[in-house]
Amino acid sequence: MNDKKAVVIGGGLAGVEAAKQLSKKGVKVTLYEMKPRKFSPAHKSEKLAELVCSNSLKAERVGSAAGLLKAEMSLFGSVCVDAAYKAKVPAGGALAVDRDVFSDQITKSIESDENITLIREEITEIPSEGVVIIAAGPLVSDSLAQKIGELCGKDFLSFYDAAAPIVTADSIDMENAFTQSRYDRGGEDDYINCPLDKAQYEDFYEALVNAESADLHSFDKRKDVYEGCMPIEVLASRGKDSMRYGPLKPVGLTNPKTGHRPWANLQLRKENKDGTMYNLVGFQTNLKFPEQKRVFSMFPALKNAEFVRYGVMHRNTFLNSPGLLSYDFSLKKEPRIYFAGQISGVEGYMESASSGILAGYNAARRIFGEEPILLPKITMMGALSQYISDETVKNFQPMGAAFGIIDPLDERIKDKKQRYETLAKRSLDYFKTIDL
Repeated sequence: MNDKKAVVIGGGLAGVEAAKQLSKKGVKVTLYEMKPRKFSPAHKSEKLAELVCSNSLKAERVGSAAGLLKAEMSLFGSVCVDAAYKAKVPAGGALAVDRDVFSDQITKSIESDENITLIREEITEIPSEGVVIIAAGPLVSDSLAQKIGELCGKDFLSFYDAAAPIVTADSIDMENAFTQSRYDRGGEDDYINCPLDKAQYEDFYEALVNAESADLHSFDKRKDVYEGCMPIEVLASRGKDSMRYGPLKPVGLTNPKTGHRPWANLQLRKENKDGTMYNLVGFQTNLKFPEQKRVFSMFPALKNAEFVRYGVMHRNTFLNSPGLLSYDFSLKKEPRIYFAGQISGVEGYMESASSGILAGYNAARRIFGEEPILLPKITMMGALSQYISDETVKNFQPMGAAFGIIDPLDERIKDKKQRYETLAKRSLDYFKTIDL
């Protein structure tokens, strides 16, 4: 590792960020990108860091989760944040970009970097020595996916998946909820229950079966629906009472406010060990995001719910990261190999880019014999890196930037805007104390 060289596989947002971080430290980087020799079903442009699904990089305001993430990335000299502002287009409070200008800016930055050699060919084998960062994305080629699977074993996942939404604990209306495990098995507060009476259930059912689903790319169209992760709207279409025998079953529960079993009941389960986020159990969905907000907020307990993550349904290729990756994005069983981007268990464009920053930054430190940096959970980048490596996380699903994964404040601030701004200030104040 004294030759100060590294290989990065994949020229997406994570890959270019990783390559740039290595280059800044004086490491000679070979960056492999299979386009234009070969394209995934989603990609059309020959340029690096191609944006596929949207041209929005989410909120710009620092007092938002997405805005804080970009502010932190800027402190590392993010090539993606820099290009985004050069390619910015009007979009209200969001940072949206001209996709071609954005990719063009980044491609030129990589091609002009004397420490980076860009090779346009598909990698089908993982280099057997030296530092390697795999940033191949969720649509990794079949040949490389097979090699990653051989490296990581059964913990490497590639399947059609439907994930349930997550809400913040503070936003749950406990006046319309109660804590109890079914049949009182387990801890009393293991689950938060969101009951519905008969009329409320029937209104919810009608809204759900008539709600609008998201369009799927051809490569995302589900060919094999597993019963264990069936979208809730598909289950509801099987009959009015189908949900009452599935995820909304009320058996084994008693609402202490009525003394009776609810007509239907949604259980919320802790998503993280701190109990700041809760998963809507059994509510995997492919509804459009505004529809999820509208329909799921029909539960009285969720009328003011803040959604940390909406449900999604798509082909997902990612690692079961908590069992495989360390907080620096290195592979526990072979630390010379790093993963970055959505394959590492983060969700979103800038989240992928931020993981590339930390993977590249820490890979460079390894090459120079230095200890990796561990950003604390008071920062968004630190919270994401610790989430994907937290072995207490069960039923792991990729996560995007959200204040729910950051350590809470010592003081309780009821006003959400003020609370988020205080969290952001705490993070950025921390970065003033360290030397990057």
